[in-house]
Amino acid sequence: MAKQRSKRYQKAAALVEGGKTYGLDEAVAAVKKFPAPKFDPTVTVSFHLGVDPRKSDQMVRGSVSLPHGTGKNVRVAVFAAGAAADAATQAGAEHVGFEELIKKVQEGFTDFDVAIATPEAMTEVRKIARVLGPRGLMPNPKTGTVTDDTAKAVKEVKAGRIDYKLDKNGNIAGAVGRASFEDKALVENAQAFIDSVIKAKPPAAKGNFIRSVTVTAAMSPGVPIESNVFATI
Repeated sequence: MAKQRSKRYQKAAALVEGGKTYGLDEAVAAVKKFPAPKFDPTVTVSFHLGVDPRKSDQMVRGSVSLPHGTGKNVRVAVFAAGAAADAATQAGAEHVGFEELIKKVQEGFTDFDVAIATPEAMTEVRKIARVLGPRGLMPNPKTGTVTDDTAKAVKEVKAGRIDYKLDKNGNIAGAVGRASFEDKALVENAQAFIDSVIKAKPPAAKGNFIRSVTVTAAMSPGVPIESNVFATI
């Protein structure tokens, strides 16, 4: 039996014209007209890609710094020692440490949104990959979260950098702000994300790389974007 959608969802869905694709400006405007919940909902851009997630040479992952941030307070954990640890603390990381922080994670602590590690610390951090990996928290050089410049990494993450990775169904999604953002800020954030995913196309990907893109707010229907916004050569 199909789940009954809430009245708020149904009202929002009525504002999306069936079978139509929208320009990015139009899509953002539509999302901002959705009936508001009792909180400031996150606005998300989601992609369905024409790649095979089972093949390592078709993996898509990367990071992008959004020009207007995400509107979210990002909690950062940094695995480092010495000067790199001090720099991370001064840059505003909530949790900084090495062996003691690794032990805490082994015991189940994952109260953070992004993990950063120095290359030296990664030997030990790999021991908690089974905890961090399934939660999308494992530091990775490709996303700038394995670095000796911990201060820069912390500042970038807190300023609005998002990391993304292809899931097992060929999808990618990322938060590009809050519904309370100005239209222009959401459009520019969304476009920055779209451009980043286009650039992340792996050489092994053939045919139609991006099959669809939608913009939505939390607990609301998706608004499909017209293909010229994300067309690739």
